[in-house]
Amino acid sequence: MTPLYGHTEAVSAFRKGLATGRLHHAWLLTGPEGIGKALFAEKAVLRLLAEKAGPPVDAPGLDVPDSHPIARLVEAGSHPDLMRLERLPKDNAGELARSITVDQVRGLQRLFGTTASFSPWRAVIVDSIDDLERPAANALLKNLEEPPANSIFFLVSHAPERLLPTIRSRCRQMRFSPLEKDAMTSALRTVLPDADDIEIDALAAVGEGSPGRAVAFRGLDIDALDTAMIALATEGDPVNARRVALAASLSLKSAQPRYEAFLSRAPSFIARVAKERRGPALAQALGLWERAADLAGSAQRLSLDPQSVVFELAGMLATLAPKPDHG
Repeated sequence: MTPLYGHTEAVSAFRKGLATGRLHHAWLLTGPEGIGKALFAEKAVLRLLAEKAGPPVDAPGLDVPDSHPIARLVEAGSHPDLMRLERLPKDNAGELARSITVDQVRGLQRLFGTTASFSPWRAVIVDSIDDLERPAANALLKNLEEPPANSIFFLVSHAPERLLPTIRSRCRQMRFSPLEKDAMTSALRTVLPDADDIEIDALAAVGEGSPGRAVAFRGLDIDALDTAMIALATEGDPVNARRVALAASLSLKSAQPRYEAFLSRAPSFIARVAKERRGPALAQALGLWERAADLAGSAQRLSLDPQSVVFELAGMLATLAPKPDHG
């Protein structure tokens, strides 16, 4: 399994619960997307299932040797005491469904309606709980309110503020932060062994502590996107020419990965600008950041028109530009 870099406090907290037998039944893993929350869940579940089933695991952190029989079952996706809930492919092209359905959540009864196979423990990973449709969230809540004995849930969330308060209240929240530079570089070298030092450094910079984001940005000419955003934020767009051009270029079907990169980077760009401002200018930038984050976060979930989304976000960036001095 891929190594987990960073997140030493989270690893220590879980290992302590495992050693003392005081594991909370539901763990809400929160933080930016792509920083390792789902990988932590996978490794924590494997460590739990392996230790409870035996033979004993003598490895640091959450590691389990590949030769362990439970590790082989989990790697093959055939461990009967583990279920994953995630968006399913909806066509042969690999496009994913918009949400995790209530029928998928109800399918957990197959896990909890039978006796555990290798140890008393059963585990569920939801990646991500943000993707649950409302009926599915209500169905999952029933499991969290009355958890079966020796069950554990890992709920990955990139936007916990959008979850039902009743779900959050049933969980132990574990916050994950973006990786530091050394951990980020190590993670990228592991997943991109063919990349040279220059590319690794460039990806680490644009990834902003998220290896997943950095890998997704590879080959997308992120420098050109950043240049376009800088031009909007410094020079403005009085006749909308920059907004129109950017929206047209990112609305093509072939540009979907760059569109997604723009959705990720535009709010972060505004946040960086806000840090450099004070007084009314800071308040303006923070207001723009809130609007941009909300729009970018809902654009794909609600299947909003990409051209309109880019045009509006680009307009927010242009609003950051200094006003012309007519005096």
